[in-house]
Amino acid sequence: MQSCQSLAMEMESSASHQEIKRAGLLTRAWGCFKGLIGNLKNKVVNTAKSVKKLGEDDPRRITHSLKVGVAVTLVSLLYFSRTLYDSFGVAGMWAVLTVVVVFEFTVGGTLLKSLNRGFATLLAGALGVGAHHLASLFGNKGEPIVIGILVFLLASASTFSRFIPKIKARYDYGVLIFILTFSLVSVSGVRVDELVEVAHQRLSTIIIGGAACIVISIGICPVWAGEDLHKLVASNIEKLGNYLEGFGKEYFVEDGTEDEIKTKNKSFLEGYKSVLNSKSAEDSMANLALWEPRHGKFGFRHPWKQYLKIGAISRQCAYHIEALNGCINSNIQAPEEFKSKIQEPCKKMSEESGKALKLLSSAIKTMTDPSPAKIHVDNSKTAINELKIALKSCSLDHDDLLIIVPAATVASTLTEIVQCVDKLSESVHELANLAHFKIVEATVSPEKPQLLHRGTVNPVLDRGDDHVVITIEGTDSPENNHDDKNQATKMPSRQNLQV
Repeated sequence: MQSCQSLAMEMESSASHQEIKRAGLLTRAWGCFKGLIGNLKNKVVNTAKSVKKLGEDDPRRITHSLKVGVAVTLVSLLYFSRTLYDSFGVAGMWAVLTVVVVFEFTVGGTLLKSLNRGFATLLAGALGVGAHHLASLFGNKGEPIVIGILVFLLASASTFSRFIPKIKARYDYGVLIFILTFSLVSVSGVRVDELVEVAHQRLSTIIIGGAACIVISIGICPVWAGEDLHKLVASNIEKLGNYLEGFGKEYFVEDGTEDEIKTKNKSFLEGYKSVLNSKSAEDSMANLALWEPRHGKFGFRHPWKQYLKIGAISRQCAYHIEALNGCINSNIQAPEEFKSKIQEPCKKMSEESGKALKLLSSAIKTMTDPSPAKIHVDNSKTAINELKIALKSCSLDHDDLLIIVPAATVASTLTEIVQCVDKLSESVHELANLAHFKIVEATVSPEKPQLLHRGTVNPVLDRGDDHVVITIEGTDSPENNHDDKNQATKMPSRQNLQV
């Protein structure tokens, strides 16, 4: 009897244990499911935020996406319309493929790919038809051999040409399409009887697709690569100017509480870093800008290559600034006595160079004469001479040389930066001459003095004393002299002598 009771108790305990085990499994499974749902929700939210940020950073991306959709829809009519489908047949698919492949973000990119694809298809199609006729002269057995030899030679030569830098930069896509089209046309001619008609249909649909891309890209909210390059180069120079203007106050710390120093905005110290990696973007934009037609202030033969020269000097200046930036938070600091002697010339070099760079950036943005920046460039050069005088006045022992190395590095680097700014100023002046920047004349200049008042000067003899009577008849404002800039200098004075 007892054995039966113990057996029953064991069965009940095992059953309860199994129930607890099942409940634990269900709880863990539910926890894993909730975790998966939570992770999925977080990924969806993060993706939505990144997509939103992507659109907010550059709304033109959204416009470009809509333009591509419009272009694909239009060329799809070659299939939807029965009349067009009867004219082009299955070859209409090449129009859709052309739009998807050649429609780029910028007008220059779209023109580059469209023209490359069109001319490459035309040339390769003509050579393919010619190769087919040439091979047919050798009979049915010799035709495949001749076609194979021609395909091998042209494909090898075209592929090798892609390694040439100029062809790689401008015509790489066209060479690729040439190899593809020539191989397809020449090889398909062995099995297709109406080869000329097939080549004509393919070329026509490619021209239709490319034309649709070009018209929509230029006609609807165009994105010009040249304009982006113009803004990028000017923005990079401004970032360098912002850094140099604030460097002197950061390195030679001015009076202020620790809280003010900590809460001070130092974001300008990081702006130069984007300049270091701008070469690839500038090269790509300059290459695409060469294909773009006249737009806005940019003529057909605008000197885009000069922007690359300016960009190279800007990066050289940014590399010097990177070396300079390492001295701000360096653990090794020079003696305050030495820093105080070089403080004024170093701060002057930094501030004047920064002002010059910001004026050069503004001149590029507004496409006006950059001559005002020359004053600050000359001031920074004068500061170099002041630094030399300050260094000569320092009496240093051999043991002091290692201590002053950090501060001497700052002074030497600033000297090199001044030289870079001078080169950059010359390059911007050259760009202004080539692009015919607008010259803004000063309203008042020493060569053209303005006469502010008109009047009569009457010498009068009264009671034996000499008197001079000046009568003011009126004032000349700049508005009254806008018709003749030299009116003030040409205006005669009236004098009446009374005895």
